[in-house]
Amino acid sequence: MAELTDVIMNLQRFSWPDYLVLVLMLFLCILIGIYFGIKQKSTSENEYLMGGRTMSIFPVAMSLVASFISGITLLGLPTEIYSFGIQYVYVIGGVIAMGVVMGYVFLPVFHDLKITSTYEYLESRFDKRLRMFGSVMFTIMNIGYLPIVVYVPALAFNQVTGVNVHIITPIVCLVCVFYTSLGGLKAVVWTDVVQSFSMFGALILVAVKGSIDLGGAGIVFKNALDTDRIEAPSFDFNPTVRHTIWSQIIGGLFYWTQTNAVSQNMIQRYLSLPTLRHARRALWIFVIGVIFLMLLCTYNGLLIYATYRTCDPLTTKLAKARDQLLPLFVMDVLGQFPGLSGLFIAGVFSAALSSLSTCLNSMSAIVLEDFVKPFVARPLSSRTISWIMRSVVVVVGAICVALVVVVQKMGTVLQLTMSLEAITNGPLLGIFTIGILLPWINGNSALAGGIAGVVAMSWVSLNAQWAIASSAIHFEHKLTSVDDCDYNFDVSSMVNITKVVETDTVFPLYRISYMWYTFFGAMVAIIVASIWTCIFGGNDPADVDSSLLTPLIRNRFRKKEPKTKTHSNVGESLF
Repeated sequence: MAELTDVIMNLQRFSWPDYLVLVLMLFLCILIGIYFGIKQKSTSENEYLMGGRTMSIFPVAMSLVASFISGITLLGLPTEIYSFGIQYVYVIGGVIAMGVVMGYVFLPVFHDLKITSTYEYLESRFDKRLRMFGSVMFTIMNIGYLPIVVYVPALAFNQVTGVNVHIITPIVCLVCVFYTSLGGLKAVVWTDVVQSFSMFGALILVAVKGSIDLGGAGIVFKNALDTDRIEAPSFDFNPTVRHTIWSQIIGGLFYWTQTNAVSQNMIQRYLSLPTLRHARRALWIFVIGVIFLMLLCTYNGLLIYATYRTCDPLTTKLAKARDQLLPLFVMDVLGQFPGLSGLFIAGVFSAALSSLSTCLNSMSAIVLEDFVKPFVARPLSSRTISWIMRSVVVVVGAICVALVVVVQKMGTVLQLTMSLEAITNGPLLGIFTIGILLPWINGNSALAGGIAGVVAMSWVSLNAQWAIASSAIHFEHKLTSVDDCDYNFDVSSMVNITKVVETDTVFPLYRISYMWYTFFGAMVAIIVASIWTCIFGGNDPADVDSSLLTPLIRNRFRKKEPKTKTHSNVGESLF
């Protein structure tokens, strides 16, 4: 019987055709950046950040899908399904609800205002303090998120090649910084189009080949049903249950609305389209594309279980990290075909590059519009603006590479960094919701609500992450087995993954499902702002510019012109 180390070495057989496929994908991204940076000359601020607001629907929609689905999703969702079953997938209901809410509540306001930075809205609706608050929260979230975006696919590359993550991450970041800084939004969008096809192609290839090896999709679903990985949604009202139909639809609605409707990373693409009708079409293509990709990842998760149902690689440590499960499966299924493993890894890196380039381009917009322009006395020259935008991309990219080292060497930092998203997302959504739907709340109240939301989410999220890291909170996994492994492994390293640690001693608020975090943060912000308004007073809703409110309520709060007595001719209308 083979030894575990021999099996690992045998699976790390990335051949030269695999490397060639990966290099060609990176080279194509560079060419796109050169084309839009030199031939098309995206030099003006409007061209560089917004694509001249003349982008086409389909490439923007594909860019939205590629930007939102990072390598974390591609690698993490199949592992989620493998370990916990399909309960997470019911979040599709929240995604569809987000499409409706965003299309008719948020998107009309931002598109009509023709803004560049989402947080410009906060200054128009409230004051400069709220704009700065939103921009700072976004910056913290992005700088915390970017190293993970790059680190996770590098971890996958390490699984299939053995190459150190600190060799590949600077190369990938350098490529991304190059085409993003050179070509601006147009380069980002069109590289995203290429990368989205790479992602879909890689996942479909794995699903088809893996199913054929097992004897068909029927066997995959049978094994999933036998172990309750396919099950009806849970209607439990307990918010501490990890996934229920309520957390997935309601919590999912709030999470997806924040990340898609008010985050600069995503809204910047919608605003690059010429009309609201175009933006809504791109939104629904995005919704359909994300749902398809989620279902594809879900099937691959079930496929991985059907393949390893008698020898769990997480228990035996064949896969050293949870995010290495899918790459391990790919090498097992596609490794004997030169170039196909490279295509999959190219797809994973495509997801990372699209998310990274999106964040870098958005950071250019935020730094220029929110941190530079408001504090300069004279208008900036075109050359200065161009230099600032490109410098931001380079500097943030360098910070990203440096923080990858921290993420790898300090495991708790990875958990803390991931929790930053929850800390900032909810309060920001709450503030934007106040601005668009609650015109009687003023800037003082909104700021108090936002700060309260950040404090509350910092307290809950960080304590919950600590409880998980210390095993005070542990979630029950679905059934796995190591009864029929064809290699030797260290039995002493085995962990009973079906064990549930007693959590009654953990403060109940720390045990709420992570799917409620954005909802919780938004509600704290809205409730505190409302209470503050009741105590200290607020706006006259009629004094708020109606263009800053969603069209659904504009007429209700429109200021009525006072009636005046006039001596008009008979038949003349008075309005």
